Amino acid sequence: MMKLLPGILLLLIFNLLSGKRLIAQSWEMRFEALLDSVYQANEDALGILIHVESRDQHISWTSARGFSDSSRTSQLTSNQPVLLASNTKTYVSSATLKLVELNKFTLDQSIKGLLTDGTQSLLQEGGYSIEQITVRQLLSHTSGINDYVDKNYFELVINRPQYHWKKNEQIQRALSKGPISDPGQEFHYGDINYLLLTEIIEQQTQKPFYTAIRELLNYQQYGLNSTWFINLEEKPEHLAPMAHQYAQNFHLDSYAINPSWDLYGGGGMAATVKDAAVFYNHLFEGKMIQDEELLKEMYTYVLPAEKSKYCLGIYHFDFGYHLYYHGGWWGTDVNYCPETKTSVAVFTLVKEKQHTINPFLGKTIQGWIFDK
Repeated sequence: MMKLLPGILLLLIFNLLSGKRLIAQSWEMRFEALLDSVYQANEDALGILIHVESRDQHISWTSARGFSDSSRTSQLTSNQPVLLASNTKTYVSSATLKLVELNKFTLDQSIKGLLTDGTQSLLQEGGYSIEQITVRQLLSHTSGINDYVDKNYFELVINRPQYHWKKNEQIQRALSKGPISDPGQEFHYGDINYLLLTEIIEQQTQKPFYTAIRELLNYQQYGLNSTWFINLEEKPEHLAPMAHQYAQNFHLDSYAINPSWDLYGGGGMAATVKDAAVFYNHLFEGKMIQDEELLKEMYTYVLPAEKSKYCLGIYHFDFGYHLYYHGGWWGTDVNYCPETKTSVAVFTLVKEKQHTINPFLGKTIQGWIFDK
């Protein structure tokens, strides 16, 4: 009888693992059918990339539909990276919080002394009181600092698509405008806040911000080998060519525009859809920032929720279950549900279809798993 026990135990383990694989396969069949139906109804989106990562449900599923560029001659593949645009802000916020965890500064510390002397002078010349603006306010877009991204900026970008923008040039453009509100009073989304945060990261680490972010968040340990800052770091050799992304209303193709217009912290990162989803899992499951109370700050409202659902580099929505979310200008969306420990990343190659496709896929899948 005793000799039979190891065999019975192995059989039970095999059956358990087989059962988990079957459950995961059934989820994936539902996801594939959903993606098919959405793409068939929205073929003008050109291409859709999606990844669902849920360790508790034993799901790690990636898929793609459509084409990688407007010629419609090359099928889109799931390992083709894209520009993340403002999804970059969650990475910058995470690296900033990591520095807080390392006791480099506090969230409510004034930015005075954390920036370069040159930037501090520009802020003061622009009418800003640097003693009153805090790190938390930069992270939550409540600093009152006017942004460099406006209608005129878009016109300049469209008219000079290959112009190489410098970070200091964008900072100067923003800080010359004067305050949009008093610090801590109102939410005004602005890339300038995150350009200042990457400067703080550089000042604290004495490294280029893109190198510091990679090291602070430990990409290598967590297998994020398909994530990088475009034009500032080398594209990983194992990756397929980047997919084209289109903003049709602006007549823009991501291949035909210099990435420097959105590169220095407000945007700039590129990644595969799987890497983007997996990053959210590692982050919100406490692997990158171990201090639970500090991590909680990331998804805690800074202003009352009716004023702003933006926290520290992440939006926080309540749909009966919680979603931590960020989107990007080029059609990228990533969300994480803490109740199910599931992340869903959806990238749509035509920007104008982003708000039709991405939230529908993301919320539908999260709702399915939550209601299982």
